[in-house]
This record gives sequence, structure tokens and C-alpha cells, in this order.
Amino acid sequence: MKIAKNTVVTVHYKLSDAQGNLIEESREPMVYLHGGYENTLPKIEEALDGKEAGFTTMIHVEPEDAFGEYDSNLVKVEPRNRLPTPLEVGMQFEGTPDEEGGEDGEESLIFTVTDIADDKVVLDGNHPLAGIALRFELNVTEVRTASDEEIAHQHVHGAHGHHHGEEFDEEGVEGDEGDHFRSHPLH
Repeated sequence: MKIAKNTVVTVHYKLSDAQGNLIEESREPMVYLHGGYENTLPKIEEALDGKEAGFTTMIHVEPEDAFGEYDSNLVKVEPRNRLPTPLEVGMQFEGTPDEEGGEDGEESLIFTVTDIADDKVVLDGNHPLAGIALRFELNVTEVRTASDEEIAHQHVHGAHGHHHGEEFDEEGVEGDEGDHFRSHPLH
């Protein structure tokens, strides 16, 4: 079966930076609903469209087609006493880019603690892979027709799908298991 709109695609991948340094290798396959549902990066869908199980490829994806350019405006320094303790580098919190005077309906972001110094904490709202050109080695292992329910809900159900907590949410925050790159690209 060829990969087309409303097929469920199972892909193993290796993700590296442009210099070939391994960032992540899938433990479990990425399983997504193909056809513009933003279940994976558009460049991955483009590379796999019309292919079949057994297809392998390597694609290069620039930051603007992946997780966006790095935005220094998404880095903020907060007083340490505004955050819970214990506090460690790598912890994540949800917030808006500018708490004071933020516009109504402004999307919240996941901020990662990148530095702690005395009474200040540096929080970075960029996706961890923002500003990085990426290489994906892709290996399609299965293609099947999506169920009516999966199409209606615009994501995969069942093993490795939405209802088992085995994915990252829209901001790239890890669920129970699963792999980064089901998250939405930043536009």
C-alpha cells in the first residue's frame, strides 16, 4: 500500500544534526496519520508521500521547516522565588512569553530552566531543537488505511497512538514514552 492521505504510517527514525551528531534514535516507531494533519513535520510527509513499507531515505530539514529559528525574545530571567523548589536545570514550566501585559488568547509555551544563578532563573521558551538544521534517517515499516475514527479525530489510535500517552504534546513536552518528532512545527 502506498502512503497517501488518510493512511497510518509506521516509521523508525534516527535524528541527527547537520554535522551528523545523533540527537535521538526511535525506541518505538513513530506512528502518524498522513495527510496534512500536523502529526509530524510537513517535510517528512513530503518525503514519504507515495512510498511503501520498506522505503528508506535520509532528509535534511532546515530550522524554518522544523522547529523554527531560535528566538531570543523567548528567553526570560525570573526571580527564583517565583518558581517552585527544588529547582534544577532542565525542569520545564508552562507560561506565556510575556506574563505582564500578555494578549488575551496568547498561546502558552513550555519554558525550560537553562541556568540558575543566585536569586535568578533563566527560562527558555524555544523548542529544544529550534535553530538547528536536522537530518532524519527514515525507515517505513508499515502502511495501513486509517479508520474512520482516526480520520475524524485527526490522529492515530491504538499502539503508539494518541490514547496511550506515548507521544509529545504540541509544545514538544514528553509524555510517558515516545519520541519528540510527533510535535507540531513552530510557524
